[in-house]
Amino acid sequence: MGNIDLAGVLSASVGKVSVGDILTALAMMVICLVVIRLLMKVARRLLSASKLDDRVRKYLLSGIRLVMYLLSAIIVIGSLGIDMTSLVALLSVASLGVTLAAEDVLANVAGGLVILSAHPFAIGDYIEASGTAGTVEEITLNYTKLVTPDGLLVMLPNKSLADSQMTNYTALGRRRVAWRLSASYDAPTETVKAACRKALAATENILEDPAPAVRLSAYGGSGIEYTVYCWAAEKDYWEVHFALAENLRTAFGEAGVEIPYDHLDVHILGDKP
Repeated sequence: MGNIDLAGVLSASVGKVSVGDILTALAMMVICLVVIRLLMKVARRLLSASKLDDRVRKYLLSGIRLVMYLLSAIIVIGSLGIDMTSLVALLSVASLGVTLAAEDVLANVAGGLVILSAHPFAIGDYIEASGTAGTVEEITLNYTKLVTPDGLLVMLPNKSLADSQMTNYTALGRRRVAWRLSASYDAPTETVKAACRKALAATENILEDPAPAVRLSAYGGSGIEYTVYCWAAEKDYWEVHFALAENLRTAFGEAGVEIPYDHLDVHILGDKP
């Protein structure tokens, strides 16, 4: 394809512009501005009635305004009698180049719009996605910022976040705390369960509904595995998680329940007489 001599086309076209064309262009510009103002009012009302996020509404309104201004510019320039074929072709090539160069950025923006409109999580929620778990600190068009329990700030691209499986631990307002631990085969089952229930009773901020439970879950090579679980409000999860672990060890010690662990027997052989 040959090069587009945009400067030559414009200079040749501008030389043919008359006073009448200028007045017509000014009238068209006024009409376009009035139409844009009316359409923007309609767009604001329609978007205000929707359930979209405020930031999504803002981005959509900005995009609509930009498109209408570009169309108005094309209409006004066309009313001057200037040939728009070369200009439109140049803009098409430029837009294609920008799209290819910013493919990842545009994909992240699209993912950000999906997240802001679908509301899979909100700021302050504790989520896990793409192998990373943390509290949502900020949601932008390109990235979502998470703060991990270790105090690290992780920025996840919205493209991968929108495409991956995501778990929201905050959405239901509660989380299940579960501990799996082993007890000796010599310890009676009811004794172990009683010790686990005692540990649950000593742990604060446990929800009564759903009720806590203790289950015999497996038979291991050196002990019987029990699962102790309860529910806590999302804000109390980690406090309950660690407090229950400490109370279980204390309750097992008071009940005389042995927690089995791997043993290594070493036999020292001396010289035979």
